[in-house]
Amino acid sequence: MSPEHPQPPPYAHDYLLPWQSSPSPAPARRPVTAVPPAGRHSDLRRLRRAYRLLRRVSSCTALGYFTLFLILSAYAPGLMTRPVGFAGLTVGLLWGLGQFPVALLSIAVYERTAHRTVDPLARVIRERGGPAPEADPPHRPRRGTDR
Repeated sequence: MSPEHPQPPPYAHDYLLPWQSSPSPAPARRPVTAVPPAGRHSDLRRLRRAYRLLRRVSSCTALGYFTLFLILSAYAPGLMTRPVGFAGLTVGLLWGLGQFPVALLSIAVYERTAHRTVDPLARVIRERGGPAPEADPPHRPRRGTDR
């Protein structure tokens, strides 16, 4: 036979081969909705915007302080080597030691703001979403794997 007209299979289309258990069902079609529910998407947008703002502010605070420290170290060595107080402390050393408190402050502000703005939005969305899926059972080691 020619390639345009392939031979039909030697069995009927509803015939099952030994390794097939049943014919595959037709895929289920989901109903098409013209407009998504208005409340849920706007809530998700607000949550995403609040979380994005929170990330940007805390990241820019810590990274901005560090960047300013690096720029001053490179372009203002006279300022950074100026002695401050006693025991050989300099402005640059104080700025460097100030990185730790600034990072801790950034983390504290991040957590406080997340508890006040992001978490309530997430809680509202979670409550509207219906019941939570059942948690996976705790992991139990398999027998014979404790070698």
